[in-house]
Amino acid sequence: MDTTTTVWIIVAIVALLLLALLAWFLVRRSSAAKEKRLEAQREEAAELRRKAEHDRITMQEREASAATLDAEARMAQAEADRKAAEASRLQQEAQELNEQVGESRAEVEARRRRADVLDPDRGTKPGTAGDTASGTVHIHEDTAGTSESGRAPLHRADVPPDAPDDRRRADDAADPGGRHRS
Repeated sequence: MDTTTTVWIIVAIVALLLLALLAWFLVRRSSAAKEKRLEAQREEAAELRRKAEHDRITMQEREASAATLDAEARMAQAEADRKAAEASRLQQEAQELNEQVGESRAEVEARRRRADVLDPDRGTKPGTAGDTASGTVHIHEDTAGTSESGRAPLHRADVPPDAPDDRRRADDAADPGGRHRS
């Protein structure tokens, strides 16, 4: 063999070794880059999992808060319904009481009229403005003067016009409106 051939063989072997070394270096570098990239992806995935877990906990807290508010709203609605039922019951009681009072008032008024008819000191004559035997009480307004309260004086049919002032005041005190309803 010739030295040139031997030199060429040695150069070829060295070139092959250099190529093999270069390939090994590139593969290793590629593997390191790939491993580094995989590690970055793992870290990113772990971070996303942590955020997802945090968001899940926050969502559960919001759901619990919403459930609490819903329960409070239902309780408030139930309380409002209870109060509305109580108000309705009280209104009905008041209406029934008003009806009873109206009936009692009519009975009292009938007894008072009967007493007026039977009272010989009443001073009413049949056919006059003070005649209460018919059950009708007449009220006349006098616009010529005013009373102490500044209102036009009212002449009540159940009190004779010539009755003393103290009797009129006593009757007015019993009927503060100054008018007598039948």
